[in-house]
Amino acid sequence: MSKTHEGSPQPLTAVKSKPLSGQVTLPGDKSISHRAMIFGLLSVGETHVTGLLEGDDVLRTAEACRALGATIDRIGDGEWRIHGVGIGGLRTPKDVLDFGNAGTGSRLMMGVVGGHPIEATFDGDASLRKRPMRRILDPLAEMGVEVVSQAEGGRCPITIRGVKDPLPITYQTPVASAQIKSAILLAALNSPGRTTVIETEATRDHTEKMLTYFGATVRVTPEGHDGRRIELEGRPELKPRPIIVPRDPSSAAFPLVAALLVPGSDILIKGVMMNPLRTGLLTTLLEMGASIEIQNTRYEGGEDVADLRVKASTLKGVDVPAARAPSMIDEYPILAVAAAFAKGETRMRGLNELRVKESDRLQAVADGLAEAGVTYAIEGDDLIVSGMNGAVRGGGTVKTHLDHRIAMSFLVMGMATDKPMTVDDERMIATSFPSFTNLMRALGAEFRA
Repeated sequence: MSKTHEGSPQPLTAVKSKPLSGQVTLPGDKSISHRAMIFGLLSVGETHVTGLLEGDDVLRTAEACRALGATIDRIGDGEWRIHGVGIGGLRTPKDVLDFGNAGTGSRLMMGVVGGHPIEATFDGDASLRKRPMRRILDPLAEMGVEVVSQAEGGRCPITIRGVKDPLPITYQTPVASAQIKSAILLAALNSPGRTTVIETEATRDHTEKMLTYFGATVRVTPEGHDGRRIELEGRPELKPRPIIVPRDPSSAAFPLVAALLVPGSDILIKGVMMNPLRTGLLTTLLEMGASIEIQNTRYEGGEDVADLRVKASTLKGVDVPAARAPSMIDEYPILAVAAAFAKGETRMRGLNELRVKESDRLQAVADGLAEAGVTYAIEGDDLIVSGMNGAVRGGGTVKTHLDHRIAMSFLVMGMATDKPMTVDDERMIATSFPSFTNLMRALGAEFRA
């Protein structure tokens, strides 16, 4: 079992803030940081990475890559060297692959292992052990991967035995999930043929972009109204490439919303990734009337990036369509906080995937809103927040359930509520945003342990 969250909980309280000001440089994007390690492992030679997110989740993926044969060295702040062993060159790990809280790392690496004739056991902390892995194991089984053992309901700890020649398959994902898609494509790298993944709703496309960047042949075409068909030719020779990790839009969400909610705030967030499959929150906040100016748009490391000038704003409630969920699935907790301060009702549709994140995020968000005195309703998979037009009481203690995004979201809320907001534990924030408290304090936030 992981030791990430052993020991006593560390509560943290946010109190009403003075206007926020300054420039923000965020950590690297978590999704791309995981994939940088994995593609470094799967190419022969040295992959040089700058801007890597050095949070616990990504470091767990790095350890797994080491266990599978890669040589990985940290050579500076966010700067890493990965000497990979190539597709087909992975070795059997000596110990359990402990992913802590990292759902992305564990699921993607199941695909990597599945495409090799080796056996590995995957485990993690109490939160990861609750998360459903059947959705990953089912398509891998179609490719010939054997599930040797699993906890009840297809959960960790899970032992899988990969195959030397994974069967090329055509697979339609049952839910909108970049993790399912990526696990299949990573297993298919060692397949003697063409593998096709069909999505009815397009999800973040970092894996496809990185496959192409490293030399694989990938064809992406529209499928239906909102979907995509991704075809991968198996057994490419991946060539190591330098990776500049763009700044994480999911991390940007927290200082961005804080600046919108705290009166008089004016901040600049530098170098945020603007991939259209990751900017659902930005689109929604602009619809709500947020003052966000997109500046200095440019191209770095295979992704569009830009600086965001954010000023305090009066927000209005909106209806967020379910089709937007894949592009902002991690941002709904902080959107719910923004909605609490808006004028009028905000309905967020189609949030079933929130029930299977690090916690049941839908219920955790609802409970946190109640602690702050905000009226809400859950209708099926929709969350409806009745905005308080800027006057949110606060004063509660929020149960985080070992979920970093719940913790950060309600700390941001406490910066603008009349009474302080407390989260029951802030330690797990380090999984995705280890500099969060220091960065927010530098802008003017007041957090009290």
